[in-house]
Amino acid sequence: MSRPFSLAGLLRLRHLQQDQAAGDLAVANARLRAAATRIDETRAALEHLPISATGADTLSAIAAARASSRSMLAELAALDAVAQQGVVDAQREFESRKSAAVSLEKLEGRHGELAAAEDLHAEQAVIDEIASTGWHRRLGDERAGTASSGTGAPTGETR
Repeated sequence: MSRPFSLAGLLRLRHLQQDQAAGDLAVANARLRAAATRIDETRAALEHLPISATGADTLSAIAAARASSRSMLAELAALDAVAQQGVVDAQREFESRKSAAVSLEKLEGRHGELAAAEDLHAEQAVIDEIASTGWHRRLGDERAGTASSGTGAPTGETR
């Protein structure tokens, strides 16, 4: 029976951390998609603003709407940049967690190979012992049979 991998608990922890980092990456990607969608929706809404001004009031309203829209787009662009940086950071964290888990997985694989080799060695030792015992027993039986038949040992007669 081989001994269990001594770092199994740490490997489970690393897998949990990797899963958490993957979840954080998914959230960051969702935020990035949401920011891009908001920018697209805002640009689409700006396309439907009236272009022709019929009076001074309309002209100043169009100018105010465009200024407001420009500042809104600038804020959305800043939000998009923050979301992109969040994705980069989350991706880096995920890769870090994954590499930590992979190194332990490699150790676990080596441990499994060594344990299998130890098990095979122990099994082979048992098989060799069984075979050796049977061979010695047969050899002893053959010697006992030869001695009792009188062909190999002197019988005690004098000449």
